[in-house]
Amino acid sequence: MDAARIAALLEPFLDQPLPSPALEQISIYIDLLLRWNARINLTAIRNPEEIVTRHFGESFFLASHLFPERVARTFLSAQGSPQSKEARAPLVAQAAIRPYPRVLDLGSGAGFPALPLKIWSPDIHLTMIESNHKKAAFLRELTRALTLMNVNIIIERAETLVRQDPPLADIVTLRAVERFSTVIPLAIRFLTPSARLAVLIGASQLPALSDLAPTIDWLQPISIPRSHSRVLAVGVRRA
Repeated sequence: MDAARIAALLEPFLDQPLPSPALEQISIYIDLLLRWNARINLTAIRNPEEIVTRHFGESFFLASHLFPERVARTFLSAQGSPQSKEARAPLVAQAAIRPYPRVLDLGSGAGFPALPLKIWSPDIHLTMIESNHKKAAFLRELTRALTLMNVNIIIERAETLVRQDPPLADIVTLRAVERFSTVIPLAIRFLTPSARLAVLIGASQLPALSDLAPTIDWLQPISIPRSHSRVLAVGVRRA
């Protein structure tokens, strides 16, 4: 897909367009995703433009809130929406994280939101947990095609991994959460103290978060642009 078209489709989700190298990576990503999707079920969405808005838009929206310092550094003169700025403020105020934070994504599937996070902030140390061997093979090929460094793919069920020697993270991400009541408590076990849990979920799932994650202090959820029911919820694990 043309980089200018990708930038236009992502405009509602970001304060300013992504740089050209990132747009080129997204174009490569889409081409590879469509080729692999003909063989294995990575996404039910087949239309490239809808892939950009549904998958990349939501993922980069998450990235801009998890790593707002990139916005401040790269887009210093940006005139973002009031909602975006207000929502980002408490995230900036959270406890300091590592200069190169360890990000862990559970059930990575087609790579959302994990790989857009890496495109947005290349310095993060990214671990993707995906138990399906074919999907993990796709993630490996995609990582090579995008020339991404410091990416680790673990082919294992999170339930099994957490009983062994689980990798600990400064940020754990979840999207398209299945078995919601099981996965949320499981995700917390991968968090270091004061680490953040970021979930992209339906608004109807919000009331359950406090009961499922009593050790997490949740910030005000943020509505995802162009969606009537999707929200971003970010919480901090108590030290």
